[in-house]
Amino acid sequence: MNDSKGTQMTDRANGKRPLPLNHDASAFDSGSWVGRVWLPEQGPAVVLVKAGAVHDISAHVATVSALLEVADPVAYLRSLPLAEPLIGLPALLGNSDPARRDLHQPWLLAPIDLQAVKAAGVTFATSLLERVVEEQAKGDPAKADAIRDTLASRIGADLSQIVPGSAQAEALRKVLVEQGLWSQYLEVGIGPDAEVFTKAQPLSAVGHGADIGIHPKSSWNNPEPEVVLAVSSDGCIKGAMLGNDVNLRDFEGRSALLLSKAKDNNASTALGPMLRLFDESFGLDDVRAAEVELQVVGEDGFILAGSSSMRQISRDPQDLVQQTLNENHQYPDGLVLFLGTLFAPKQDRDQPGNGFTHKPGDVVSISNPQLGTLCNRVTTSDLAPQWHFGLRALIDSLGQRGLLDVATTARLP
Repeated sequence: MNDSKGTQMTDRANGKRPLPLNHDASAFDSGSWVGRVWLPEQGPAVVLVKAGAVHDISAHVATVSALLEVADPVAYLRSLPLAEPLIGLPALLGNSDPARRDLHQPWLLAPIDLQAVKAAGVTFATSLLERVVEEQAKGDPAKADAIRDTLASRIGADLSQIVPGSAQAEALRKVLVEQGLWSQYLEVGIGPDAEVFTKAQPLSAVGHGADIGIHPKSSWNNPEPEVVLAVSSDGCIKGAMLGNDVNLRDFEGRSALLLSKAKDNNASTALGPMLRLFDESFGLDDVRAAEVELQVVGEDGFILAGSSSMRQISRDPQDLVQQTLNENHQYPDGLVLFLGTLFAPKQDRDQPGNGFTHKPGDVVSISNPQLGTLCNRVTTSDLAPQWHFGLRALIDSLGQRGLLDVATTARLP
């Protein structure tokens, strides 16, 4: 959930199905994990997971942004003296469901705070073709199948084997232009420059268990299961987490200039369940090899399953970071970067030929053995808890708790 005081209410009596939030606590038994929780009567806190317990480390480092500026955040965390735990990890995961929340106990927030939230688009060949389908369908899902078949027969090439920006990619570009098939999505999919856009504002992302928002006017949309990198201000990749880059296929299909409306809405960015820092047990090569699983379970009994293999990404994660943060653009508070997804659902949910779209009450689970499971319930953006807790509220909260001096710089024990 986003850092909103308006979310401090229980939904026990609203009839929502409980989310399966605490079944994979064992995923955190190894590795270096940090996150953020809401402390009742206090506000957001940075936490460390160790031996199945959750410890508040805000007295030493009050923002995740500041922690990632430490040269070796894992060594720093291992040097910290830990007080009594706030709560056990299974209890924290379970309490992150608004439908069964104990308001006197902590619950999870998105595991980032001051960082810019960026996303790379069209980084997989399959999703590249689906973006072209959306563009040519003008947001109408009923036209998608026919366009998909036509594109596959006319393009002919296996786009997954083409290196973006290469001579081979340029040769294909010329052929597609001659055939009248060139697209802005093919440009960023196989051209030299990646698509990188602002997905959400700092502190607006929701966490594990929270409702995720679909624009109420959207009739063609889907989840996007992704690996998300956490990057310091100097461009160093410090860790990774799971993310849902909630997507409106009809809005962007009508016009690419509607990207901001398709991507940045209330509760339309989910991150979590926690941030796994790079250490001796987990690093960038694990991200490159990651398999991300997705399951959507609807109240209507509909089940959608899929996966996204990072082995099939067209651009290396390090290259995407360098195209985001460089001499042309800096991020002094760091950034997180969605790496894109292979997953583009085509399974019909209702009428044949209309493909998949979300319905309120869908439970979306995104999982990976090394990053845990991110689980959220779908609603519309106007009905999701409103975002009220922004930067001024965070400054006020930290100031009232005497933590402003560790909000920007980690304090050594």
